[in-house]
This record gives sequence, structure tokens and C-alpha cells, in this order.
Amino acid sequence: QVQLVESGGGLVQAGGSLRLSCAASRSIFSITAMGWYRQAPGQQRELVAVMSSGGSPNYADSVKGRFTISRDNAKNTVYLQMNSLKPEDTAVYYCYAWDGQDYWGQGTQVTVSS
Repeated sequence: QVQLVESGGGLVQAGGSLRLSCAASRSIFSITAMGWYRQAPGQQRELVAVMSSGGSPNYADSVKGRFTISRDNAKNTVYLQMNSLKPEDTAVYYCYAWDGQDYWGQGTQVTVSS
């Protein structure tokens, strides 16, 4: 079992930056994969970025070159650095972990104004 708590969302103007954090309730060193999804109003939840414990990160095409996922095993935390934000990035962002089963955080709202 692992609980995930996101933070760092908010309101930002287009072109701005935000960094989301996802704190896990236990060590993430051995968690198979962790990442971020987002869900905009009226849309399905979509993958933003995912990082396996020993592999390279993968990004949605829409965020490549703008978003960076990273993990700090010592702090049991995964980050999502979001730069050059666009209004279409507005969504609730969810932290995700997979370690034999899915785990989700409660979500954090990101709103990008034009």
C-alpha cells in the first residue's frame, strides 16, 4: 500500500511555470513506476509523464520539451516541473504509482490563464 499526496498546483499565466510534488507514504525506491496523469473538464484522464524505477521517462507528445518528471528517492517524492504552460494544460493533475496495483493521489488543480 502507498498513499500519494500532491501539492503545488495553482493559477498561472500562459508561459509561466509550476512544479508539482507528489509525496509518498513509504519508500518509492522499489515502486515499479510513478508518474502523472491529468484530467480536464469533460475529458478522459490522460497520461502526462511516467518514470519507471530503472528506466527513462516517457512523456505525452503534448508536453515533450516543456515538462520534466523526476524522482527523489531520499524524500519519497516525485516531481513534475512544468514550463511554458499553455491554457490547454489546465486540468486536475493526479499522481500515479504502480506496484502490482494502481495507486492514485487526490489530485491538484492547475489553471493556466491566457
